[in-house]
Parts: sequence; structure tokens; C-alpha cells
Amino acid sequence: MRIGITCYPTYGGSGVVATELGIELANRGHQVHFISYSQPFRLNGRDDGVFYHEVPVSSYPLFEFPPYDLALASHMAEVAELYDLDLLHVHYAIPHSVSALLARQMLAAKGRRLPFVTTLHGTDITLVGADRSYLPITRYAIEQSDGVTSISNYLRDTTREYFAIARPIETITNFVNCDVYAPLSDEAARAKARAHLGLPDEPILMHLSNFRPVKRVVDVVKIFARVAQQLPAQLVLIGDGPDRSEAEWLAHSLGIHARVHFLGKQERVSELLPLADVLLLPSQLESFGLVALEAMACKVPTIATRVGGLPELIDDGVTGLLFEVGDIAAMAQAVLSLLGDRERMNAMREAARREAKRRFCATLVVPRYVRYYEQVLGRSS
Repeated sequence: MRIGITCYPTYGGSGVVATELGIELANRGHQVHFISYSQPFRLNGRDDGVFYHEVPVSSYPLFEFPPYDLALASHMAEVAELYDLDLLHVHYAIPHSVSALLARQMLAAKGRRLPFVTTLHGTDITLVGADRSYLPITRYAIEQSDGVTSISNYLRDTTREYFAIARPIETITNFVNCDVYAPLSDEAARAKARAHLGLPDEPILMHLSNFRPVKRVVDVVKIFARVAQQLPAQLVLIGDGPDRSEAEWLAHSLGIHARVHFLGKQERVSELLPLADVLLLPSQLESFGLVALEAMACKVPTIATRVGGLPELIDDGVTGLLFEVGDIAAMAQAVLSLLGDRERMNAMREAARREAKRRFCATLVVPRYVRYYEQVLGRSS
């Protein structure tokens, strides 16, 4: 198939999933065309069958806010016509599904069919879409999509509740390449990789996010501060965003800044996650929790909050541990307890990897997308 994919190219779960999906589809012989305002950050440009089309946005002085959604719709239609695309797959409802709808209508006027699939990722529904300013058009775009998927049952049910939508929504979970996201071969290799980062031979707690308020990165620092009072350890934070400055100041004010390492945005997180002993994910809300899955595949248990789609991913007490939002003391104690019980830690590490391989490997999930495309196109598999 020839598939057009549109996503936000920035550091966030929806862009990561869309990019990885495109790469996996291309590896299976499909032709994938990314259409966005900049190249997705995980797209390295060296994958056969993957093409990138940048959306030009006018800076005409009359426009206080450049109309990206209109420029995107126009470019979607153009790329679809020039490269004979079979369908569009848009990630994150606003504004991508609206733009895809316009592109479909533009080509329909020429007698050409261009169906589109919308994948819902989380804040496009729970934050943006639920805003009264966007709710009617978000609902309309979802209802007009030729197919709609959701990354978790939680998000599927929330979408139906928020928007009173009766149409079918297929849950197709996020996934991970289990060959790329994998534990290091042995402790010697792990120690060597840690030393390369300048980290001492101490337990490593890790956090990866876009540092937005919903991720509660300040809670990560507070949890680590409690752990560091009782156990020599290191905290590695990957990513960047609005709450980074506050987290850095807190680390300094608590006197733990020498043990806290802000690495900024990193492309090769698959090489960093296996270095961690525990992943911290104390989010206010997660519709799925992709980073927790990536950690699981690397044999890293996650200590997270019992919110959104996380209970669908993490088996509490088996592959990770779940707590109430803001319960810093309990999460810190859980880290200490886990690090102090090597047998329990090893059991949880093995269970995490086993569950990732059983349910969430790309080899299992990507074919579900292909079958869904075929269903939308009216093809037999």
C-alpha cells in the first residue's frame, strides 16, 4: 500500500508512535509518505520506502496565526494525487483529522477516493478536544473519519463518553520493536555503558517525557530526593519542556543536583533505557504510557500512577508498581523496597520483558494496522 502519515513531529508519544509505525510499515514493503511541517525527530531519512514532504505555511502579514491546517489539507491532497496514495493515516485528531477530511473532499470533487484513518492518542481528546471551542469540530472529524483507532480501551471509552460517539473505535495499542528495545547482554556491558555516560556504579532511576505539567517531572525529583537520602543513586532525566527549569531549580535547592542528570532530548533512547534500574512515571494522566512499554521491553520495571491506560499496560506488582497521583512518599518507598530486594527485582524485570514480547511487539501490532487499512479500503486480507 501507499500510505500518507501525518503527526506532530515533536518530542511526544503520538509522534513517536506514528514515526515508528511508518518505519515498520516500510520494512514490510509498504510505501510511506510523511506529511508534516517538519521532519519527525525519530525519522532519520535512511529508511527505504519512507518519504518526507514538508508542508509550506504562508507567513502573509494578514495572518496573525498561520493557517497550518489549511496548508496541510492542501499538501495532503497534492501528495496523495502525485504519489497515488491509497489512504491517509493521521495521528492526533486536532487539526490533522480536519485537514484530512478537507483533503478527501478536495479529491472527491475530482472523482478520486482518499479515505483516512484517525488515531486518537490522548490529550487530543482529554484536553484539546474536550475544550468547548474544539469539541464540535473534533466530534465531527472523528465521525467523518473512514476509520478510527485508539491506543487504549481507556481512551476509546473516554472518547465515546466525552463526544457521545456511537461509531466503532478500534483499540490498537502502542507497540515497541522488541529487537531494538532490549536489555543489554550482560552486567559488564551495562556497566561499560554507564561509565561511558560518566555515571558511577549506583542504581539509576530514569524519567523520559516532554516535561509538560501532566508528566509531573517535579514529582520525579521529589521522589528521587527521598530515595537519595537513604541510598546512593543517580537520576537521569531525558527530554525537555516547560517544567524542566523548575525541576532543575528543585534539584539544586534540595542539594541533589550532582546526582541528577538532565540529558535533554535524545534520539537513541533505546540505548539509554537499558541502563536504568527503575523508570519513574508519576504522571497526572497517561492514555497508554509508551515510555513504560519501552522500558518493559528493556527489562526495566516502572513505578507509575494508577491512571488512564497504565493499568492496561502495567500488571501491578508483577511488571511494575502503581500508585495514586502525588503519592511521592509511597513511590519513593517502593523504589527503595524494590532496589533492596534483588530477587523481587529480577522477577519483575523478567516479567516486564516477557509481557512486552507477549502483547506489544511490533511484529504483533503492526499487522493489526495493516488489516485495519485493508478493512477501510474494502480489501480482503
